[in-house]
Amino acid sequence: MNNEFISKLNDIAEQVNLYLDKNVASKDNLQKVVYEAMRYSLLAGGKRIRPVLAIEAAAVFGITAEKVMPFACAIEMIHTYSLIHDDLPAMDNDDFRRGRPSCHKQFDEATAILAGDALLTMAFEIASKGAIEADNVRGGIEAVKHIAYCAGTEGMIGGQIVDLDAETRKISEKELIYLCERKTGALLRVPVMVAAAVAGKENTSEADCLLEYADTVGLAFQIKDDILDVEGDINVLGKPIGSDKQEGKTTFVTLHGIEGSKKILRELTEKAFKACDRMRNFCKTEKQKEACEFLRELAVFLLERNY
Repeated sequence: MNNEFISKLNDIAEQVNLYLDKNVASKDNLQKVVYEAMRYSLLAGGKRIRPVLAIEAAAVFGITAEKVMPFACAIEMIHTYSLIHDDLPAMDNDDFRRGRPSCHKQFDEATAILAGDALLTMAFEIASKGAIEADNVRGGIEAVKHIAYCAGTEGMIGGQIVDLDAETRKISEKELIYLCERKTGALLRVPVMVAAAVAGKENTSEADCLLEYADTVGLAFQIKDDILDVEGDINVLGKPIGSDKQEGKTTFVTLHGIEGSKKILRELTEKAFKACDRMRNFCKTEKQKEACEFLRELAVFLLERNY
């Protein structure tokens, strides 16, 4: 993996972490435990792929990280709330996340539920503030709308309920792709939608290229997760493996096997490369071209990741 890419990825992730740490601060009040639980999960590490994608998509459109940071971090807060709730006994019943006890194990189930609810609510507080302060206020409001849609019943929540239903029966590949496009893909698509809205670039050829890229890496991300659930290292992943098989879930691995899934993953990565190549044709500055190259390297990173 390109060392320059890793350094830049870490730098962007650190910017995101600093923003989250500042805006989701501890409070010494009667409800302070909910802030502790929010921060426990939100600042536990993670790849920060969603805000990174928003920031680099913004760079392709020629706008700075600061202009999309509130929206990028709102998406990450929503992602974190979904992980807290996914880990609950009523959902996936996972005791560990990122190498340490899940939120409901560190605190308790009621606190974990409320911490997730609080992160979701605060995400829209932060995104709304970002919209009010945006140079392009209408674009900021559109960004908030996109986040709400992709987090909701036609996005992540819709994918999650389909996933729960899929635990009770075998599903087709078409249904599996439908599930993945929502449960995982929606929160990887919305960073591009947000960047396009804030930049005033919605419904452009540039946005179309970036959305194709995001949709492709979103599906690839889920396939890689399916593979890691079979052959990943629990010490690297920070959570148990083999849960998909134990729960009888239909995954790309159950449909295509490990090697077949890896082949699909490589094909999707090549498709992402082609989208990056087309994006470069719209780039006028070196910074825009560098952002395209970073997104290409990001696709490789997601292909080769082991956590």
